[in-house]
Amino acid sequence: MGEQHTTKFPQEVIEEYAALGVDLPALFSAGHLGSRMGVRILEASAERVVGTMPVEGNTQPYGLLHGGASAVLAETLGSIGSMLHGGSKKLAVGVDLNCSHHRGVRSGLVTGVATPVHRGRSTATYEIVITDENDKRVCSARLTCMLRPVDAATDPARAGGGTAA
Repeated sequence: MGEQHTTKFPQEVIEEYAALGVDLPALFSAGHLGSRMGVRILEASAERVVGTMPVEGNTQPYGLLHGGASAVLAETLGSIGSMLHGGSKKLAVGVDLNCSHHRGVRSGLVTGVATPVHRGRSTATYEIVITDENDKRVCSARLTCMLRPVDAATDPARAGGGTAA
């Protein structure tokens, strides 16, 4: 997990966030939980997000990939797509996650691909397909995120409906 990798972003996204002084790989990463689980983001755009996760270390007592681990991968990929769709002025907040687990996996690496189902002004929904190393579907997931204005999300007085002192 200590190896370096670079996430592939569209050039216009890199430029938009660089102008704001934002570190894209840190912002659109798997976060602390995803990092502990070995999630790697390989490609990220509003049209398609691809990431991988090792099965080892993410299993349930029977030695199979834990369904919650698949949910973490799915929510991570769908959230990144939603954030990229919303742009630098919006914050994506997950409001619904649905996962159907199709087959067990005992080893190797799983790959998730998130593609948009709906991209609106206030919500974004992504389908996430997780496959094993033989390209067999392990999990089908759908994530819907609410897109909130950044200032309302970062200003406690406005986010809570209160007034500033």
